[in-house]
Amino acid sequence: MQVYFLGTGTSQGIPVIGNDHPVCLSTDLKDKRLRVSVWVKWDNNSIVIDCGPDFRQQMLISQCEKLDAILFTHEHADHTAGLDDIRPFFFKQKKDIPIYAHSRVIANLKKRFDYIFETENKYPGAPGVEILEVINNHSFYIGKTPILPINVSHGNLQVFGYRIQDFVYLTDVKTVDLAEIEKIKGVKVLVVNALREEPHHSHFSLQDALDFIHLVQPEKAYLTHISHHLGFHEEVQKKLPSNVFLAYDNLKVTI
Repeated sequence: MQVYFLGTGTSQGIPVIGNDHPVCLSTDLKDKRLRVSVWVKWDNNSIVIDCGPDFRQQMLISQCEKLDAILFTHEHADHTAGLDDIRPFFFKQKKDIPIYAHSRVIANLKKRFDYIFETENKYPGAPGVEILEVINNHSFYIGKTPILPINVSHGNLQVFGYRIQDFVYLTDVKTVDLAEIEKIKGVKVLVVNALREEPHHSHFSLQDALDFIHLVQPEKAYLTHISHHLGFHEEVQKKLPSNVFLAYDNLKVTI
């Protein structure tokens, strides 16, 4: 399995528009972060988790040529706003693109992208999607591989993370119930959000993330959904435990 970090930034990305914070002015490419998403490939499967406003740019940079499904974590724009840009995959593959999401997220997408979900007199330039509802404690399959949803909280908002074999992807997490933590234990690679050092009402801080990693005990952990307030990539990495890494855009991890 290969995990490609398409984007590792928070909702505004880094650099933030019009911001003169030192990290926003950094010339280190690892400090430049598109909105958070990953591309996961295994066997003959090719999926992305979340489809934000940088999706087109991310697909071009990564040279992704095949999209078997999109797994959505939640409905916020930095995770969903790129849905229209699945059109080239739809036209090339000549079939609806499966999208997996909570029923609440599906309802939100139908409102914002109504033309994609239209069933009568549909505009011929719109992509087609196959809607598949994700339900907590119910695995679903992509190919022959079971995908296990992980139910977490982003402040007061429910969010799904996903376990695919020995890989778990969590983002926009603030709290995780013990029953959900049991679903994660034994994983080889964990990806989890770490917004900044200061506490936040709906995201893990760096210490929150490190405490969670210590609890779960993955072989390796990668931090994502990073704000410029966390600091320079190279400086933050030096402070982390030996098995914890600050993810960056276009990083590839093989499991």
